[in-house]
Amino acid sequence: MNLHSRDLDRLPSREEAEDALALLRRWASDVSAEEVATLDPLVSRLIPGQEVSNYPALARAYPDAFEVDETYKASMPDLQNGPSSLIRGAKQQIQHVGISNFRLPIRFRTRDGGEITLETSVTGTVSLDAEKKGINMSRIMRTFYQHAEETFSFDVIERALDAYKTDLDSFDARIQMRFSFPMKVESLRSGLSGYQYYDIALELVETDGARKKIMHLDYVYSSTCPCSLELSEHARQYRGQLATPHSQRSVARISALVEDEGDVLWFEDLIDQARSAVPTETQVMVKREDEQAFAELNAANPIFVEDAARLFTEQLKLDQRISDFRVIASHQESLHSHDAVSVLTEGETFAAVSLDPRLFQSLFHVG
Repeated sequence: MNLHSRDLDRLPSREEAEDALALLRRWASDVSAEEVATLDPLVSRLIPGQEVSNYPALARAYPDAFEVDETYKASMPDLQNGPSSLIRGAKQQIQHVGISNFRLPIRFRTRDGGEITLETSVTGTVSLDAEKKGINMSRIMRTFYQHAEETFSFDVIERALDAYKTDLDSFDARIQMRFSFPMKVESLRSGLSGYQYYDIALELVETDGARKKIMHLDYVYSSTCPCSLELSEHARQYRGQLATPHSQRSVARISALVEDEGDVLWFEDLIDQARSAVPTETQVMVKREDEQAFAELNAANPIFVEDAARLFTEQLKLDQRISDFRVIASHQESLHSHDAVSVLTEGETFAAVSLDPRLFQSLFHVG
């Protein structure tokens, strides 16, 4: 057999590579897995059906003493941040990609000058360019932990957004923090008091270089149907028939775009506005005199779902710290098998052609 010298520095052609692969597979098909492993353990990956057959015996005990150095980290695969050639599906920009319901304790300022630490659920997303495979999602969590010891406000959220937007080399970004905010509320007549918990979210959105600060509040109240109230009184007056109007637990989700200039819009301020608009807030501590007072309060404030949206709007429009806003009200009927709902928006921020199909289901309040 003649041996021909080869230019070992020459890059083989694809055809030569295919011939070599075919030759290697023919050889491997007639020898044992041990022989293949002796040649090179990685060769088995090129042989269909034998990808792991020649792996050596692997250690099963956890290596407590193993330490990761920079060289080892550099050798580790990183598919999520790989080249665009690894993209599956359409090479198209993704508006939001990130994490949801990452929880950690965060400190917040209160209107009276105090501070409170609350368990907070964080959603953090960034835009992803069409040519990028993915993002390193752990960076979002690491960024928040860098700021977790600070007193949180929109200013601190902005610093966190700046940090992970830079780390992830993205052009748009969003952070939302959800938490349950406690306020002590007095009963109507008995003098008792207890903590009412309000679901609040702070959201910072950056799109095309412009940032918007949004505060969301879920306000839970009782709604007595005005029609049912009049019909009940009609039965009493004309027939001497005892009747009660129907009322139900109701939820309004108020979302307000907060202006950068001027005074701070405190959580307590938005809650007070909701309470001024619809005073029939559900009660925390109740004795008999409070229950009777609540019945009287509901009778004095009968309300359709349309009324609720407009009453909340009336209060929001009085506050110069708020520009665009949205009110979503859901009266979870005790008469009907369905709910009564309304949506009222002011400005471009919350205008939308389509609604989340499960939007109103998310307003269901569990006591």
